[in-house]
Amino acid sequence: MARIPDAFIDDLLARSDIVEVVGSRVPLKRQGKEYAARCPFHDERSASFTVSPTKQFYHCFGCGAHGTAISFLMNYDRLEFLDAVDELAKRAGMEVPRSENPRSPQQQDDSRELYSALEAATKFFQSNLQGSEKARSYLDGRGVDEENRARFQIGYAPDGYSGLRDALGKDERRMKLLDRAGLFSKNDRGHVYDKFRDRVMFPIFDRRGRVIAFGGRVFEKDDGPKYLNSPETALFHKGRELYGLWQVRQANQKIERLIVVEGYMDVVSLFQFGVTQAVATLGTATTPDHAELLFRNAPDVFFCFDGDAAGRRAGWKALESVLPRMKDGRQAFFLFLPDGEDPDTIVRKEGAEAFNERLKQATPLSQFFFDELTREINLGTLDGKARLAERAKPMLAQIPDGAFGDLMKQQLAQLTGLGGNAQPARAPMPQRQPARNIQPVAKRSLVRGAIAVLLQQPSLALTLGGKHHFQGLRLPGVELLLELLGLVEQRPDISTGALLEHFDGREEQTSLHTLAAQTLPGDDAMWTQELHDAVAQLEKQLLVQRLEELLAKQRQQGLDDTDKYELRELLKARAGLRL
Repeated sequence: MARIPDAFIDDLLARSDIVEVVGSRVPLKRQGKEYAARCPFHDERSASFTVSPTKQFYHCFGCGAHGTAISFLMNYDRLEFLDAVDELAKRAGMEVPRSENPRSPQQQDDSRELYSALEAATKFFQSNLQGSEKARSYLDGRGVDEENRARFQIGYAPDGYSGLRDALGKDERRMKLLDRAGLFSKNDRGHVYDKFRDRVMFPIFDRRGRVIAFGGRVFEKDDGPKYLNSPETALFHKGRELYGLWQVRQANQKIERLIVVEGYMDVVSLFQFGVTQAVATLGTATTPDHAELLFRNAPDVFFCFDGDAAGRRAGWKALESVLPRMKDGRQAFFLFLPDGEDPDTIVRKEGAEAFNERLKQATPLSQFFFDELTREINLGTLDGKARLAERAKPMLAQIPDGAFGDLMKQQLAQLTGLGGNAQPARAPMPQRQPARNIQPVAKRSLVRGAIAVLLQQPSLALTLGGKHHFQGLRLPGVELLLELLGLVEQRPDISTGALLEHFDGREEQTSLHTLAAQTLPGDDAMWTQELHDAVAQLEKQLLVQRLEELLAKQRQQGLDDTDKYELRELLKARAGLRL
């Protein structure tokens, strides 16, 4: 995938007003220099969500949500990073560059033409639905009303081999475009014909509401495969898309859960009965990309499958994909339906309330995990317990650090009697403890104070004139402080939000955001003095550190002429500084 240059991200954030971006989605009230609102990412009564126009970032003191205009769009509009950047760039009138595999204007035009061709095909199928009594009767029989036909832009591909081709393939260029969009097939003799024939058509939308592919359903089950999907194209990768996700986003201001089902009609029927959080994988098992997309949109994910062996295999495949993404706060459940039933038939037979009751009884991931692994294992024997541990441990190792992973390891320990399984999560604690004792708190707070000033007003770094000489000082946070100073020197106009964007995904990110969210007392003059004083103190500490190293070397092995000269100069400098 093409990478967007950091300098462009900085420029984009500099040209984007986060107050405008957030304010167009969340009602903001001015409070002093900042704006406040109820947090859109968790339920709260008081306004603990703040947006800073000077720092160009947001922070919630309740749930800890934080970030820039880019991350706000990713979390609020549930966009991928590149889509959020594209959205901001469009608002700012900027063209997004890619430093690797850059898309040429020709490629961008090709994409636009592909989207246009798919949109034209959607309208063609919709117009044919209006003219087909057979297709309309089918949807009437399934209880799909006009509102949901319009919501999902359902259509009908007419019987025959050239309906779409005759309507839209007006010349050679259009024919090639429709072919690249996955709408044609070709026989052994090279004859091109419509891929979708005599099927109810379900357009598949991307995360920005654009049609990228189709799924076509037969009327009767014995007419070949029930569903036929578009092939993989430049726009469509079935392992990364979820049918219905666009409609879920439009129907729900806040998505508390997502229900993963297998068929397009399952999604449509659940919507028809008011269950507006259903999505479907596109004729494929749940992939890691699906899992990431699901959890990006909702904290709770329910996988709804048939109760037969194939359904349980699909459930296990889904579990394997979500397990490495089970960060604390996320939950996954598995609902297996009675034989012969699917979500479409169940919800039409029992109604939405009964379906929601079934969801409440769904099996949590933890229970499904151990139920499946112990299904053919005799835990009454040592061999059985050893086999369970052998199968479970590599899978549990994939779970991110946190309470859920610890509890899963504890459960394994209880089942097998191997008490050591729960220990790794606590192992790092003794290693971190000595580090706290090496450096006095005052020294750590000196670095922390300098970082806090830079986050308050990044441009203050420029007052140092690039003169800061404490590289190599062994203090916690020194490397981070130097990195921050370097970033500001490279990008003199960088905002706090853009500065924080450089640390996205790194372990320092949360503590930096917490520091940036604080309001420091004082003004620019006081902060400038504090920064200069801190740098001066750090330079003195580096001098002392080097002196101690040379004196220790002198005691242990002696000094050469170069070392002796350096020691004399350092002693003079120390005398001059009155250390």
